[in-house]
Amino acid sequence: MDDRKLYTLYQLQSDISEVLAEAFTDSLWVRAEVSECSVNRSGHCYLTLVEKEEKSGRLLAKCSAVIWAQTYRILSAHFRSVTGSDIVAGMTVLLKVQVNYSELYGLSLNVRDIDPSFTVGNLELERQRTIAQLSEQGMMELNSSLKLPSLPRRLAVISAENAAGYRDFIQHLHGNLYGFGFITTLFPAPMQGAEAPAGIIAALDAIAHHIEEFDAVLILRGGGSVMDLVCFDDYDLALNVAQFPIPVLTGIGHDKDYHVIDMVAWHNLKTPTALADFFIELFSHEEQAVYSLITRLKLALKSKSQRELALFDNMKVRIRSAISIKTSDALRKVDLLQARLMAADPRTLIAKGYLVVLKDGRRIASGADLIPGQHLKVMFSDAVVECEVISSEIKTMTYERENEL
Repeated sequence: MDDRKLYTLYQLQSDISEVLAEAFTDSLWVRAEVSECSVNRSGHCYLTLVEKEEKSGRLLAKCSAVIWAQTYRILSAHFRSVTGSDIVAGMTVLLKVQVNYSELYGLSLNVRDIDPSFTVGNLELERQRTIAQLSEQGMMELNSSLKLPSLPRRLAVISAENAAGYRDFIQHLHGNLYGFGFITTLFPAPMQGAEAPAGIIAALDAIAHHIEEFDAVLILRGGGSVMDLVCFDDYDLALNVAQFPIPVLTGIGHDKDYHVIDMVAWHNLKTPTALADFFIELFSHEEQAVYSLITRLKLALKSKSQRELALFDNMKVRIRSAISIKTSDALRKVDLLQARLMAADPRTLIAKGYLVVLKDGRRIASGADLIPGQHLKVMFSDAVVECEVISSEIKTMTYERENEL
């Protein structure tokens, strides 16, 4: 005879239910990640809770939970008021649960309460761990060390196509009062929820394939709740932004805190409109610098022209003075030469009582050149007399004057 104790499946399940009921008489707080969340037409919220190994992500535990409609209306409103978001997949939550075991459906948890501050605090802890990891890897200032072109006009924009923030940015940028021209190319991506990091990374990859066509990347979102923006604290997304080969600028639309991608980006501003103003002001400053340079060049040219004209006028005065002096000197020399010529003119000598003796048309300066029989012409001031040399005797003037005396 078989002496083994046999259980029917129902008996086994019933015994398990009794043991669990005795072991867990009171509600208890359980921390878990929400992997699935759905609300049916009756308003009941059904959750799948999991726990994963921190380093590997390997699944360690899994359990179903339910928040009945009446409780869910109260808890969801409170959770939303604190976190700004509904309970969604991907959140780590702290739930007050009652353990139930059904012979038909197995183990489940009946949610009685939820602590939204735990979820917010857990997100901050994750955020700080992400920042610490990126800092250790030297990623915090990698993108900000890149050089933004002085006139960045080719902009790759990552945003949701129908987002109000994106529309505001486009209208503000392209409608600027200065008429500056920009080229914007949209790379659509989800900007909230669990799928946002992977979507934005995919957009960055698409831009990277045409990197030479762009001066900068802009990530835009028009604000949102804490939970809406938690995707911008994602480690993989922040790592991709930090390592991107051209400057990445963010305008996520938050007023209080910076998100991790703000910290690793080249520059961040609070809103998409503020980001548009940033680029408009860059062009405005460059335009002012050009106008200032033109003004300085005009003043420099005017000043140089005035100096050159002054030098030219001074040179004209000096040249005129030099010409006047040279002319006066030349005139004096001419007068002197003229006086000398006049003094050497035979007519001048004749007018003074001197005689000019000519032989064959040439002046005779010495009596030694004369021989008897030569015919000469003697020029007086009022007549020319022809004569013949009878005799010639050489005497000095001194000798003649002594004899005359």
